[in-house]
Amino acid sequence: MQNNARGFQWYLAELLEEARITGEAEHIVYNSLVLIRASSPEEAYKKALQRGKEREDNYEDDEGRWVTVAFRGLSDLNLIDGELEDGAEIIYEELEGISDEELVNLIPPKEQLGVFRVEE
Repeated sequence: MQNNARGFQWYLAELLEEARITGEAEHIVYNSLVLIRASSPEEAYKKALQRGKEREDNYEDDEGRWVTVAFRGLSDLNLIDGELEDGAEIIYEELEGISDEELVNLIPPKEQLGVFRVEE
């Protein structure tokens, strides 16, 4: 477990945010992953809520429409077990009952990975 002399640990917070655009019926929901450094789960929880509130915003977009971004809450908060370094496992998900075909379909081609996707 990641501990330094002051007893701090790293946590991974999932912040659920909603963006609404004036004049649009649909809204956009974001699940943002944010690192939190805290000395306890309770402190991590409070800091994650604070970070979420800090991300709230109102602004005018390029088309002159008003966008309101609201923090809706935490969808998860997990302790990162281990050192933050190249190759460190941050979090994992356990999937049961996956067929061979479903497993293959979970692995997209390189071009579809987030860092290589071209936004249009």
